[in-house]
Amino acid sequence: MLSRLLKRLRGVYRVTDAVFRDKACDTLEHELEELEHIFALLVLGSFVGIPSPPIQITMEMMPVMEREFALMLDKVTTAHDPLGELFSVFSID
Repeated sequence: MLSRLLKRLRGVYRVTDAVFRDKACDTLEHELEELEHIFALLVLGSFVGIPSPPIQITMEMMPVMEREFALMLDKVTTAHDPLGELFSVFSID
């Protein structure tokens, strides 16, 4: 009887641990994505009117910034529905 209870508690703990680890990973991935957006905005800010870094730095960063530039363009397409993007991150039905 006691061993079955312990097994069940261990199972519940494992499931709870897996769920919280998954949520933590999703949150970190979302934060990383937002940091990439901020970095792209800092380097390519002239597109939206923010003073940009010197042109030499921007030109040197352009080959590295290909992915961030695509992310920035993707962000522009979802800018009309920011709540929809927020709800999709937090899995709200």
